Amino acid sequence: MDIVLLLKAAIMGVVEGLTEFLPISSTGHLILAGALLGFEGEKAKVFDIAIQTGAIFAVILVYWQKIRSTMVDLPTSANARRLVLNVVIGFLPAVVLALAFGKLIQLHLFTPMVVATTFILGGFVILWAERRPATSIRVQSVDDMTPMDALKVGLAQCLAMVPGTSRSGATIIGGMLLGLSRKAATDFSFFLAIPTLIGAGVYSLFKERHLLSMADIPLFVVGLVFSFISAWLCVRWLLRYISSHSFVPFAWYRIAFGIVVLITAWSGVIAWHGA
Repeated sequence: MDIVLLLKAAIMGVVEGLTEFLPISSTGHLILAGALLGFEGEKAKVFDIAIQTGAIFAVILVYWQKIRSTMVDLPTSANARRLVLNVVIGFLPAVVLALAFGKLIQLHLFTPMVVATTFILGGFVILWAERRPATSIRVQSVDDMTPMDALKVGLAQCLAMVPGTSRSGATIIGGMLLGLSRKAATDFSFFLAIPTLIGAGVYSLFKERHLLSMADIPLFVVGLVFSFISAWLCVRWLLRYISSHSFVPFAWYRIAFGIVVLITAWSGVIAWHGA
């Protein structure tokens, strides 16, 4: 295996892990990094989706005590059953819409203008969400969420099918606008990511298996490992960060990144089409 290709896979893994759970769109950053590294093509698209699984393993590790206690208490605890039910309810809308419209969205919405617009608009939505009064918060903990709360956050997650929106951004900020505290929205976003990203990775690998061979295993392993390590560090940092900070810096970053998309698309540096 080409050592340079493995190095590129490691860099892409780091980019995935650092951006997957922040409200800044991992997809947009992977496209930018892939274009700069020359890591593009159909196989690269499968790689980008598959290495999300490494990031999810990091979430499972960070939340292992909560996940373990929930599964152990499932037969006897109403709270445990409600959390599992909420995750399932939140997960289903994305499954239905992805199967129905995923290909159309990929073909028609992945344009520089759409990506830049969603980055910039998402930034302003975050600024709006962070300016809401504290009295609008009605759900302090993920354990206090109702199935209707979960469904609404699940519908918000569907917005992330539009390139540049950010799955984490849609679920966290959507949750906050729906009355969840910053901590509750972030926790539920992470729990919801587990079935969503694992499902997307497995489906992509199965669907595009004709593009892959045994020779690709080292490439994917390197991407998964570096995605896991960087995501583990990022998730731990983010949970500490939100305890005393807002998402406002990410809003301004999104706006700046949207401008970068426009500039790179206009100059021809990055081929954002068909990504």
